[in-house]
Amino acid sequence: MVRGFNSKQQEKGGDCMDRDQYVNEWFAQEDDVLQSITVGLKKREMPQISVPPSVGKALYMLVKICGAHNVLEIGGLGGYSSIWMARALPSDGHLISLEINPDHAAFAVENVEKAGLSNKVRYQVGDARKSLESLESQRKQFDFFFIDADKESYPYYLEKAIRMSTPGALIVMDNMFLQDRIFDSSNQDSDVEGIRRTNNLLSQDEHLDATLLTVGDGLAVARVK
Repeated sequence: MVRGFNSKQQEKGGDCMDRDQYVNEWFAQEDDVLQSITVGLKKREMPQISVPPSVGKALYMLVKICGAHNVLEIGGLGGYSSIWMARALPSDGHLISLEINPDHAAFAVENVEKAGLSNKVRYQVGDARKSLESLESQRKQFDFFFIDADKESYPYYLEKAIRMSTPGALIVMDNMFLQDRIFDSSNQDSDVEGIRRTNNLLSQDEHLDATLLTVGDGLAVARVK
């Protein structure tokens, strides 16, 4: 395997790659639409905080493997993660993405249209807490959740996801290491404390089977029992 890796490196020009680069180049290649999102975010002076390709491909695989039909995303930004997940959905699958910023949502809609996925993806603009309350009051249920929004609200989002889950649903959450800030016991920032509380809930909640994957900045994957 090592010999094969070295020969592949030579094909790529001989430069030494780290693990993330290796995964991104060989298993999570971006097409023109996905690549254009990064450029578009920069041009519009929007946050450069889309998930990396390795996480995008992990989301694609998880949606595909569990056979999800109804996905709820919390935190849409420019539509990067939405596109990865929507591409894994069956023909009758749907994804709702909650995004608080109307400019971000408008850009995401543009990108989803470019990807030919408008029939599968819908953006709901507004505060995610209010949107979740509305969806729950409508008795909406989902078999896949991706949470990538304000970190201090992660415990709340997790609780709502569990309540709106179908049996066997997957709940996936990004930035669970928060660039290793959670390991600094002196750091009591609200976002750090939010992630710590969430990890505690994931590990202790009797309704969940959960683990953390060392993909990207830490990816939590929990299955609702």
